[in-house]
Amino acid sequence: MEPAIGVEVNSFLSLFAAFSYGIASMTMVFINKAVLMQYAYSMTLLALQQLATTLLIYFGRVMGYTKIKDLNLITAKKLLPLSIFYNANVAFALASLKGVNIPMYIALKRLTPLAVLVAGYFSGKGRPPVQVSLSVIFTAVGVIIAALGDFSFDLFGYSMALTSVFFQTMYLVLVERSGAEDGLSSVELMFYNGILSLPFLLFLIIAMGEFPHSLSLLFEKAISLPFLVILVISLVMGIVLNYTMFLCTIVNSALTTTIVGVLKGVVSTTFGFFLLGGVQVHALNVTGLIINTAGGIWYSYAKYQQKKRKPRKIVSDAEAHHK
Repeated sequence: MEPAIGVEVNSFLSLFAAFSYGIASMTMVFINKAVLMQYAYSMTLLALQQLATTLLIYFGRVMGYTKIKDLNLITAKKLLPLSIFYNANVAFALASLKGVNIPMYIALKRLTPLAVLVAGYFSGKGRPPVQVSLSVIFTAVGVIIAALGDFSFDLFGYSMALTSVFFQTMYLVLVERSGAEDGLSSVELMFYNGILSLPFLLFLIIAMGEFPHSLSLLFEKAISLPFLVILVISLVMGIVLNYTMFLCTIVNSALTTTIVGVLKGVVSTTFGFFLLGGVQVHALNVTGLIINTAGGIWYSYAKYQQKKRKPRKIVSDAEAHHK
């Protein structure tokens, strides 16, 4: 009976991790868009989110609420590329949200599975199944058609989103490898990522000319209660998103995390037509987004079928601490 219970717990953890990441990821897109419509300094916003995450974990450890291992210089060096890729992904994603409407942003980010498959192929995982390849092509075609009908086309925003896809692919692969090889929990990955991120982000804030204007504007905006509420929610959701993303990738896999991102995009795309500026509807962008979404769902189904035939060992946060 004990093995059956263990399998059930692992299945529940996998489902919970995927569902939580999907909800957090979907919510974060709209919250970040709402903040950036009033506060355009995306790098400062990202630095505040990372600072909030790091401080929460640190004080949680001091007060005994969070159990994490002591910081290790060797581990920090190994995780430095992960931190760079993570922050580059979020930085380019936030930059793209300034000029790209939410449905097109989601459609462009839905190309991540294609990038993950290409990365997997070149890293020795072999050629993907036919259904997976066709679904990814279907998704890409949808993006092209939707872009042709996007009246608010922003070349800079599109290039930022596509660059974000590249960096997201790299950090997802590294998270999966780091969690499995080093036995790190999602909270520990968050803590290392936060500490390694802050010097990098401070450099970018100064290099990109955000400082000191970003701070003076932040203090001006802080007297507005609606903005302050949205900003606080953004900081809290940044913590939640980081945790659920790392948890989902460690418990499941990098590909599972991208699949969840594809599925939550269906709901986000629908809401994005009406919320926070909306979208000027055209036959091409609607058709393209439908094809893109259908390709995403097809891809998710193909990967689900593939995973059913290839069982994978699950490592939970609790198990990671005993390694």
